[in-house]
Amino acid sequence: MTATKSAGASPSSPSSAPALTVADVLQSGPRPPAPGPLSTSLSFAWRALLKIKHVPEQLFDVTMFPIMFTLMFTYLFGGALAGSTNAYIQYLLPGILVQTIVMITMYTGLTINKDIEKGVFDRFRSLPIWRPSPLVGALFGDVVRYIIAITVSLVLGLIIGFRPQGGVLGVLAAVGLLLMFSFSISWIWTMFAMFLRTEQAVMGVSMFILFPLTFASNIFVDPVTMPGWLQAFVKVNPISHLVSATRGLMQGTTEFRDMAAVFGWSAFFVVVFGTVTMRLYNKKS
Repeated sequence: MTATKSAGASPSSPSSAPALTVADVLQSGPRPPAPGPLSTSLSFAWRALLKIKHVPEQLFDVTMFPIMFTLMFTYLFGGALAGSTNAYIQYLLPGILVQTIVMITMYTGLTINKDIEKGVFDRFRSLPIWRPSPLVGALFGDVVRYIIAITVSLVLGLIIGFRPQGGVLGVLAAVGLLLMFSFSISWIWTMFAMFLRTEQAVMGVSMFILFPLTFASNIFVDPVTMPGWLQAFVKVNPISHLVSATRGLMQGTTEFRDMAAVFGWSAFFVVVFGTVTMRLYNKKS
């Protein structure tokens, strides 16, 4: 009995330990630092990648579309436009890369609009984080999808005869330029996601803009064969500048004016549409 009482009175017994208060916890050491803009953005980028893990069908557009477009245009029009498919693929593949990546940028807006409809963004805004993190993170996550699409297109192009004269460095520089432009133009679709009510509406408006930009360009043919009024549009089309810069880097014939135009358009998209997007985002608070 004595031993039992002694054990019960032991200082190490949980029942005798003092209860910790909130003040004790706060005074026990310094608070961990608040997450920075980069870390929170990367966390939301990881969230976007986890969606792909759980729904791998999302990769259909970045795997099958590049294969379909490349094979279809090469073998349907290559002989008629360039005399042979081998000659045409040298001209076509950089343009197909641009078309594929720019077209799938609109899915960023669709994803964000779906999160807004479900009320997920309301939870994000209540967190003590950098305000643009959910938007920037979603754009970062889509960069992985772009890289997959670029890889698929390049591998297929090399198999059917594409030979970049600019070498590996030229190809990598072209890929970097394309990723930068895609990140920038995605802000247009995030803006639409902020005020359009449904993802179908976001897709419809995005396609309405993207189809003229991609098809009325120098992706498939040299603009010299087009009517004068259409040539005027193609010359100022940002997609045409991107295609010329990408094609030049891959073939080792880059012109400074095309590179400058791509950087200028990219900065314009981020400054204008990024600002409008954030204002719309803050108004939803």
